Amino acid sequence: MTGRELKHPSVAQTHWRDQLKAAFSRPEALLAHLGLDDQGRIVDGHAPFPMRVPRAFAERMRPGDWQDPLLQQVLPTQQERQIMPGFANDPVGDQAAKSARGVLHKYHGRALLITTGACAVHCRYCFRQHFPYASEHASGAFSQAAIDYIAQTPSVEEVILSGGDPLMLATDRLERLTQQLSEVEHIKRFRIHTRLPIVLPDRVTQALTDWLTRLPWPSVMVVHANHAQEFDNSVDQALAALQSTGTTILNQAVLLRGINDNLAALTELMERSFQAGALPYYLHRLDRVAGSAHFDLDTADGLTLMDGLRRRLSGYLVPRFVEERAGEPYKVPLL
Repeated sequence: MTGRELKHPSVAQTHWRDQLKAAFSRPEALLAHLGLDDQGRIVDGHAPFPMRVPRAFAERMRPGDWQDPLLQQVLPTQQERQIMPGFANDPVGDQAAKSARGVLHKYHGRALLITTGACAVHCRYCFRQHFPYASEHASGAFSQAAIDYIAQTPSVEEVILSGGDPLMLATDRLERLTQQLSEVEHIKRFRIHTRLPIVLPDRVTQALTDWLTRLPWPSVMVVHANHAQEFDNSVDQALAALQSTGTTILNQAVLLRGINDNLAALTELMERSFQAGALPYYLHRLDRVAGSAHFDLDTADGLTLMDGLRRRLSGYLVPRFVEERAGEPYKVPLL
């Protein structure tokens, strides 16, 4: 298909912003939709990190299954209240990497713009769930300071839009931002990190693909899926439309206990991601953010799984197994 043929049968003909408004925000409502009882496992979905789950994503969950791998990623549970040593509010050193309002400059040659704090889905393992977005974003009236920093830093050849999720911004706002960036001559590459094409594929609109087609740089979009069940026909169509713009599509995943911590699940994820048009990129060891300890898996277990993937899959389907460590000049390969 081309970028002109955007049809997502999951929530047919409903604007993506209307779908956001209809997203599940109460755990008990999501559980009732899936035919499950609370059983005392969940916590208040509104505090301190509220639940948000688009219905298009919930439709891929298995009714009546507490262990569904998509449900486990988004349902607030009592386990989040466990205080565990080594788990912190800023596990990857974002605060130390601030270079201007909304700019994180950790690695040579590329800088990351925090464009918004908003996301379509609130993953319970999110490493930025405690990030001070209200005072640290580079969108709207606050984008100029970020643009000025990049313009004054010639070593920055690649700009990365992150958040939150940059595709939560209206396409015309994204276009204004990239028009400003296009005036910076030393930018050579452009990257977007987003979960929306996976959890809310109708966000891939004609306006979005037109914007991507007009970008003046080689562009990469890194999507985020942790389990093969996250892909369906609507996601396939969205990724095909993105590919039609000439954008390189990669997928990154997080190794999560109880969700994808076995060889069969990881093998299927890599194969299904590639089938949908997203080349496996990173498999992250969990960023040890406060409240996420129940998702953690030992590095040794991850290395065993990576060995199994290499034995089963072609080399181009095997992601890099990495860990982000505060203060390091790159994501650390786990070998």
